[in-house]
Amino acid sequence: MRTLLLAILAVAMSMTARAQYYVATFDTLSLAQADTYYLNYTMPMQDVGFNDGGAHFPCIYDTSWGGTWDHGFAYSNMTDSITSGYANQYAAKTAIGYNNSSNYAVAWCSQYGSAPTRMLFTPVAPDSVVGFYITNSTFAYNSMRDGDAFAKKFGGATGNDPDWFRLTVKGYWNGVLKPDTVDFYLADFRDANNANDYMIDTWTWVNLLPLGMVDSLEFELNSSDTVGGNGMNTPAYFCMDNFVSVINPINVKQVKANTFAAKMYPNPATDLLYVELADNSINTINVYDATGKLVMNETVNTKTVQLNTAVLRRGAYFIELIGKDHIATSRFIKQ
Repeated sequence: MRTLLLAILAVAMSMTARAQYYVATFDTLSLAQADTYYLNYTMPMQDVGFNDGGAHFPCIYDTSWGGTWDHGFAYSNMTDSITSGYANQYAAKTAIGYNNSSNYAVAWCSQYGSAPTRMLFTPVAPDSVVGFYITNSTFAYNSMRDGDAFAKKFGGATGNDPDWFRLTVKGYWNGVLKPDTVDFYLADFRDANNANDYMIDTWTWVNLLPLGMVDSLEFELNSSDTVGGNGMNTPAYFCMDNFVSVINPINVKQVKANTFAAKMYPNPATDLLYVELADNSINTINVYDATGKLVMNETVNTKTVQLNTAVLRRGAYFIELIGKDHIATSRFIKQ
């Protein structure tokens, strides 16, 4: 029996020019050597962040305690997935970036009263976000696995404690917080069956399309471990790679949001991906790889479009459906 994925795709804009995908891979950002990370104490308590893939990743450092990271993003090529503790705060549990790349980003969402970790988009144009790959930092993962001087071992002594560690992503448009949010659990021990408990230790996709049009994002971490009354005890870190955004040209006219549906199957795909269209206005299908490169372009002249995915490498791809007055985006996996 074939697997169907019903993709409800939000209309983002009317098309007077085609949208452009940007991907922050962090691989073009320079580091002095292997097993190191970005650090900048030149302007304490000011943004010394960096730009990549059409987005700005803020970073704030504080020199008042001999040099500490206050909140925001750093980029890293650290490979230490073993060492526990604060001294290894810049390492991903995967020990490498997504798809075996060297660089990735590390985010610290400070829970000690600092401003929320918020990402801004550099271009002055309507923007939307597709998503990014996420994994735990070594610091947070090992803390949840073993416990430490500040945080508990997830699951407790019996393994039955319903612990969780959650990232919440919020979107802003013109400085106004939007109502929709996206939640992703970096660890979840709430299931009654302990066999279903997990902590993320691979690069996993986070879909941000439900946020719609945004010009900035806010990242917030929460945990079930709040004993002591000083906020979350779990280290407030996560790692990011291949952050994908859609930058819409300035002359694109926004229209009232609407939806249309398409069936894509099978997903994951092997040799063929079928797209059944329920919208008669769709005239073009584009497929982009995880770096934002256009790898397939199909003119639509039938209700069911057959895409030859056998020519694609394994990995995540973004599919763009273009109509007369709108564009919509979804995602599929090539096995």
